[in-house]
Amino acid sequence: MLKEIRDIIRAIGAVFGDIGTSPIYTLTVLMLLTKPEKDQMVGIASLIIWTLIILVSVQYAWLAMNLSIKGEGGIVVLGEIAKALTKNQKFRKLYRIFIVLGLSFLMGDGVITPAITILSSSEGIRLIPGFENMPQSEVILIAIIITIALFSIQSKGTGKIGSFFGPIMILWFTSIGIIGLYYILQAPQVIKALSPHYAIEFLISNPLKGFIALSEVILAATGGEALYADMGHLGRVSIRRAWVFVFFMLTLNYLGQVAFVILNTTVEGQSIFFASAKALLGDRFYIPFLLLVIVAGIIASQALISGVFSIVFQAINTRIAPLLNVKHTSTEISTQIYIPAVNWALMLGVIFMYFNFKTSDNMAAAYGFAVITTMSITGFFLIIIYLFKRSYIHFFISLFLFLVDIVFWLSSSTKIPHGAYWSIFFAFVPLSVMTLYIKGQGKLYKNMEFKPFKDFVTEYEEIYKRSPKIEGTAIFLIRDLKAIPPYVIQTMFDHGILYKDNVFLSLIKRDEPFGTETFVKGSIAEGLRLVEIRYGYMEVLDIDKELSKVGIRERVIFYGVEHIYTDKLLWKIFSWIKRSTPSFVEFYRFPHKKLHGVAVRVEF
Repeated sequence: MLKEIRDIIRAIGAVFGDIGTSPIYTLTVLMLLTKPEKDQMVGIASLIIWTLIILVSVQYAWLAMNLSIKGEGGIVVLGEIAKALTKNQKFRKLYRIFIVLGLSFLMGDGVITPAITILSSSEGIRLIPGFENMPQSEVILIAIIITIALFSIQSKGTGKIGSFFGPIMILWFTSIGIIGLYYILQAPQVIKALSPHYAIEFLISNPLKGFIALSEVILAATGGEALYADMGHLGRVSIRRAWVFVFFMLTLNYLGQVAFVILNTTVEGQSIFFASAKALLGDRFYIPFLLLVIVAGIIASQALISGVFSIVFQAINTRIAPLLNVKHTSTEISTQIYIPAVNWALMLGVIFMYFNFKTSDNMAAAYGFAVITTMSITGFFLIIIYLFKRSYIHFFISLFLFLVDIVFWLSSSTKIPHGAYWSIFFAFVPLSVMTLYIKGQGKLYKNMEFKPFKDFVTEYEEIYKRSPKIEGTAIFLIRDLKAIPPYVIQTMFDHGILYKDNVFLSLIKRDEPFGTETFVKGSIAEGLRLVEIRYGYMEVLDIDKELSKVGIRERVIFYGVEHIYTDKLLWKIFSWIKRSTPSFVEFYRFPHKKLHGVAVRVEF
């Protein structure tokens, strides 16, 4: 029982920061955009609450979280499940495209979410007596200082800090829930918003305004995808139980903000969240509450940053993104990682957002498109998976959810001319890199002069018999035994380097996120054998440790270093990416004293 409570507290701290800070700006932006009448406010509240129910509770907490690979969730997992259900190569390629698209928009969201969360939290300073006229430039400066501090501590790891996140977020949700409850008691008619009738009535009575409103209503559900993405770390049960508490508190706060608008005639142009809190708490208690807001914003940003690190690591291990320098910040949790290049790129992107949009209200115009794009891709995968599984009730519910996703997506697409093009830009960068990397790796593999396995074995056996051998064991990295890479041919046949014991080592990525299995496949010829290491796409490999499991103590490890020669600009960029990022042996931390790279010229 105590462990279950601890898991729920951890889930509240690690998963719900993003969706938990959405009340800071969602209703304010909705009011600015749609300018609803007082009698339409219950319909607005109903839209928000039923968006949380449909997109977060049903799509993620129920349907998506029913699907996993060894307890892991996320868009990569959904794609892998969908791919496993069909042998049709066209479908499998289509699913891979959607995986890359989903990952790209999640990475793009990694720039916008910390920016809007930290800036909107910082803007609350203006309600402190004496700071009412603080220039926006100074608010931005405070946000930049918080941002630089946040990204600077990433290399230290967040495991110890993370243990404090749960209690702080419980305090946060309880506080905003109590504030909301106070105003609900003042205007109890807002409880009618719990009925979907008022949301539907608002959309039917105000079709254009309602359609546009959906582009801002989706802000209430941002962070909903974290329920599924973090399932492997925290468990399905604890996240679902935590969501019950979080949903209840969010509902209280949104209803309370709507009640505050109904009760007050002078809320236009104000942040409804901060104004309602200030009116109840007064000057004395507002400052501690503002500090809590800022801390909650930092926690929300931290969860998103860690999530992006995890997404990039999955993309690298599934071989759809270039290898990057990955540092492990925990000796206990292998998936707690830090990727310097991604960290600093995110930080620069966040600071750029401050200068480009100036205020969180302006930034909200760019926010939401990336999120609903990812949710739509999730909805698509749910349809495919439940259809192939012949779970028809779940299939029809998924179909309904996908249609809802598409309506939200169409509404959010109206934001593109008003700033949402930055969502596309920030997604386009990783999308372009991953697409070029996938295409480039395919072309590289195709253009290399591989030797058929049978021809290689025949020539190897002749040379091994008559050539002098070096004492010890040599490892040769290969991808597929059917085609022997040219660097092996150069080393053994052209340079005459043969060891008494030669081992072909193949690293094979499995569809599961975790687990490693190392075994000797058998002898290929005299003095030559094959070893395979099969690993989950979230695993961090220790090559020496894995080889020692099968009794191998290598003296040297040979690997190929491809030098690409091309006149085409696109492939020159690919070549630059290959040169600028860690090699395969650097990424997997092969023992550097034993490494011997063999240069291979490849013409594109």
